[in-house]
Amino acid sequence: MNVSDILRGKAAGVHTIDAASGVRDLLARLAEHNIGAVVVSSDGVAIEGIVSERDVVRHLHHDGTVVNNTVGAIMTPAAEVASCSPDDDLDAVLAVMTQRRIRHLPVVADGAVVGIVSIGDLVKAKIDQLQFERDQLDAYVMQG
Repeated sequence: MNVSDILRGKAAGVHTIDAASGVRDLLARLAEHNIGAVVVSSDGVAIEGIVSERDVVRHLHHDGTVVNNTVGAIMTPAAEVASCSPDDDLDAVLAVMTQRRIRHLPVVADGAVVGIVSIGDLVKAKIDQLQFERDQLDAYVMQG
């Protein structure tokens, strides 16, 4: 199973936000779409960074006025953003997320962001895959 299999089951497109947008705008977008992270991109193609609800909480701990700041002030910059491709294997992507202790990974194809996967997306896909394999083995055992 690879990342493209997971993207097929998700809504098309990826939510982006401009670095100059306010944190309040970010929070509204996260709540409106029930998501945990947004790719920072001024053109919807190139990744300038990523920002998550975790970034907001960490900055809130140090600065209670973070909601008056810009996304650019709290985002993880592009140079530090891990990404994957649609062809990457599920287990390899899970390993990156575990090693880097991140919960969201932008998916990039031909230099453009084409989606985002969360640890929840990957765990659900893995459980579904294991369930299918178990069902197949049960059917095989019951046959014989």
